[in-house]
Amino acid sequence: MNDPSFPVPLWVWAAVTVGICVMLAVDLIAHRDNHVIGFREAAIWSSVWIAIGLGFGLILLAWQGGEVSSTYYAGYLIEKALSIDNVFVFALVFSFFAVPDAYQHKVLFWGVLGALAARLVFIFVGAELLQVFFWTAYVFGAFLIWTGWKMAFSKDEEVHPDRNPVVRLVRRIIPTDPRFRGDRFFVRRNGKRVATLLFVVLVAIEATDLVFAVDSVAAVLAITTNTFLVWTANAFAVLGLRSLYFCLAGLLRRFAHLHYGLAVLLAFAGVKLILSETPVGKLPIPLTLGVITLTIAVSIAWSLITTRNQPVEKGKRVAGPEADAAADDGTVAADRRPTARRSTPDRRSP
Repeated sequence: MNDPSFPVPLWVWAAVTVGICVMLAVDLIAHRDNHVIGFREAAIWSSVWIAIGLGFGLILLAWQGGEVSSTYYAGYLIEKALSIDNVFVFALVFSFFAVPDAYQHKVLFWGVLGALAARLVFIFVGAELLQVFFWTAYVFGAFLIWTGWKMAFSKDEEVHPDRNPVVRLVRRIIPTDPRFRGDRFFVRRNGKRVATLLFVVLVAIEATDLVFAVDSVAAVLAITTNTFLVWTANAFAVLGLRSLYFCLAGLLRRFAHLHYGLAVLLAFAGVKLILSETPVGKLPIPLTLGVITLTIAVSIAWSLITTRNQPVEKGKRVAGPEADAAADDGTVAADRRPTARRSTPDRRSP
């Protein structure tokens, strides 16, 4: 595969990793209290994370030139677009378990940490496979095309996060309190340490994101197998996932046709990956960047135009002091959860 290759000193890897950790720490400190994150606050933080992600591309431009910078931007954009699909599923999980607004940001913070760790592993494993075994490009490419087809044409179906095998295994192994106990993941009951319902929600989020990580990493590997570019594109896109959720949670119904655009992007990435191991070779980065940008813009515009008369869904989740009261008297319990239904075709049920 013809990839932009350039030496990345160990200190650069270390500096980027430390920078990501510092940004996570800043995000944690900024939201250390259990306040409900509103649209304005979420929009500000989303703008900050997007500015950082775009700014890193400018650093690459000054350091390694336009080809490397364009490759990074292509990976970043496709990751950012796919992260919107994550938001749909996160909203369903929170709705299913009736998670109070005030505690959602804590679950998403630890969910982002897990997402970064999973993607780092998948990146190095996937890049190594593509470099050593050329035929894995056909396997990954076919997987992306199949995933795109399933996203575009699957029927709506109910989602039951509590039926996730990982969630069921955790509940079987770890004693679980069926209620929320403030923002705690574990509490002591009768002298024993037990997991709360909030921990079960975290497990459901992490288990779901493992599936997301496979095709999102594969999509970026279709653009480049340079591990530094794939990692940074993934990391800077995922860092803003929590803010993106709170920014878009009330607007999800407006993105009625976005899944078609994401399906096109996944299928395009699959075709691109397969072509890279044929006489056609790797498609030019400017073409890739143009297809990604145009697809995202058209699918979002199409969605907003066709749903312009739909009201914004406010939701009916417990928030603030009421959440504590609900947790204390057990009104937000496992047996009172609503059944969740996806508003977009379900390609990966948690």
